[in-house]
Amino acid sequence: MKKTFLATMVAVALCSTAAKAEVNINGFASIKAGKAGSGDSLYGYTDEIDFKNESLFAVQFQSDLGEKLSVTAQLMARGNNDFDAEFEWAFLTYQLDDAWRLNAGRLRTPFYKYSDFRDVGYAYDWLRTPQSVYDLGFDTIEGVSLYHSGTIRDMQSNIQLVFGAYDGEVTLQGTKAPAQINNIMGASWELSQDWLSVRVAYLVGAVTVDAPVFNPLFNALNGVGLNSIVKAIDFDEDDGSFFGLGMNYDRNDWLMVAEYTHVKVKDTFYANQDSYYVSLGHRFDSLTPYISYEKDEDDAKPEIYAGLPANFPLLLPIASIVMGQEFENTSWNVGMRYDFHPAAAFKVELTSSENNMTNQKDSLIAIGVDLVF
Repeated sequence: MKKTFLATMVAVALCSTAAKAEVNINGFASIKAGKAGSGDSLYGYTDEIDFKNESLFAVQFQSDLGEKLSVTAQLMARGNNDFDAEFEWAFLTYQLDDAWRLNAGRLRTPFYKYSDFRDVGYAYDWLRTPQSVYDLGFDTIEGVSLYHSGTIRDMQSNIQLVFGAYDGEVTLQGTKAPAQINNIMGASWELSQDWLSVRVAYLVGAVTVDAPVFNPLFNALNGVGLNSIVKAIDFDEDDGSFFGLGMNYDRNDWLMVAEYTHVKVKDTFYANQDSYYVSLGHRFDSLTPYISYEKDEDDAKPEIYAGLPANFPLLLPIASIVMGQEFENTSWNVGMRYDFHPAAAFKVELTSSENNMTNQKDSLIAIGVDLVF
């Protein structure tokens, strides 16, 4: 009720300014259905067909206030959140000059090539962005962002500098926990020329997570003087970093996209994560079949407890927490996009995913329609 009321009030407020400033309204939607294989579970789907999990509707309001100032607000309703409307973006923009502009408010964090369009399924050929890479757990911050657009010789250059903070939740050991990431600073730079573009991003921040599930273990370790083990496991203003590298090739109807990311948080049990995907497709008029390969490799940190004696009573729960971060997964996706309308595309995708540590295999078939309006 509160979210619906808030969404209504924003719409009323924007409409009330129409006499003073032009208000542009556009939006996008995805209607998707999926079903995992018998007994399987993947990307929120089970072996029962589900029409809500990845479906969403969004409306964006943009108002030019004059004198180089504008305001943008995006309301999104996701099926996996019972279609409750929430602010995805809400920020002010000031155009400093032809090349520079400044945004301030709730912004999309520039982690990935498709960060700004991740939810706009119509903007890419896949049914969903590759989850091995696009799974960090959060993608917005409250802060400021400085953009620069220009040319270097005959290449288009786009640079984004960002500063802000995140206050929300993350999932640890399968449990939601409050999290704060302060002093987020970073930059992304994309160079493009005709059929080729290359993008690099690097961000850092101070990570704090309040996970009560670990408190009994931490109390026991502190009680026997092993504060150093606690500090090596918990998240308390610890240095986190993100590095991303992406490339896009689009020539003679051949399409190739690839991204690689590396994520780590020092002085915590959080595994160092390396992920990448490679996708290849070809346009046949309105049809675009594609195939993609993804890999996610998370390296645990057994050095945290390497110095403890084998008969130490708390060794097992410590090792369980630390080694529970070890993960290696590969996925293949085969799909097709059909542009049956100038503003809508039908998609179908088959995914086969394997946990290389347990040899568990899961499969998923999903279809959907992505549209913009």
